[in-house]
Amino acid sequence: MPDTAYFLSEFLTAIAAERGVASNTLDAYRRDLSHFWAHLSRTNVAVTNVQSADIEAYFRHLTSVGMASSSRARRLSAIRQFYKFMLGENNVSQNPTEGISGPKKQRVLPKTLSVAEVDHLIETAKSQIEGTTSRDRLRALRLHCLLELLYATGMRVSELVSLPRAVLTGDRRMLTIKGKGGRERQVPLNSSAREALDRYLSLGTSESDRELAAMAPNRWLFPSKSTQGHLTRQRFGQDLKELAIAADLAPERVSPHVLRHAFASHLLDRGADLRAVQKLLGHADISTTEIYTHVLEERLKRLVHDHHPLSRPKTPQ
Repeated sequence: MPDTAYFLSEFLTAIAAERGVASNTLDAYRRDLSHFWAHLSRTNVAVTNVQSADIEAYFRHLTSVGMASSSRARRLSAIRQFYKFMLGENNVSQNPTEGISGPKKQRVLPKTLSVAEVDHLIETAKSQIEGTTSRDRLRALRLHCLLELLYATGMRVSELVSLPRAVLTGDRRMLTIKGKGGRERQVPLNSSAREALDRYLSLGTSESDRELAAMAPNRWLFPSKSTQGHLTRQRFGQDLKELAIAADLAPERVSPHVLRHAFASHLLDRGADLRAVQKLLGHADISTTEIYTHVLEERLKRLVHDHHPLSRPKTPQ
């Protein structure tokens, strides 16, 4: 009988090939399943002999050590998909996750920033360009461009930092983004984002031009000396924290993911349709986008308050 490492490798290879699962997601599956198997080894249960009672005992353990319900739900999903694969490959006679319900998820509203705070953050990034030269100017132009693109499109940070230069071909008013599962979507660019992009691409110093060319010629929009060849998510996140401090905002409130939430929340607050926001964010399922329904609820309350005749103060006769 093959060992656990073999089954894991086969499972990850299968979902990567069949569903186009991103590398970050594959890493998450690997961590979650490895933790489950470490638990099984302590209880002397083989991966191919797992019963529903074993899985239930594992989740009681996770609850007792205080693991969040969202993390437990993610881990159950990984185990469920693994045994679905194992059943399909005839490695087990039944799926032990059948009949096991996941933990109830608490509704957690996404953290976001106000329109004024985002505007101030962008203006601060823009102001940092002035008076800089050489490498500092390159970084300042890049940060301003990244910020404008992120708020204009709501891209995932991994999509943003890994944009290829080829994305600039065609209509400059639109960007074609390759998202999760290899799915492509088009997002519009506003004039501010286009101006920041043009300014970044038209670097004023020959030294900066040489540095860009040396790092990754004609491949990445945001090249870097990292192993990937492009700016890393971690570096961009750190740059945003430093920018938040410069803008007198609490750094823990500012991240690429928070700006993605701001993009969605601000669109919905101004009348955008939930389905349209789903497409712009690249969500495969509308249920993922429904975390923003609180924005729609607040908008409806304001609509009734501002326009319903019974909400208006009566004029004295």
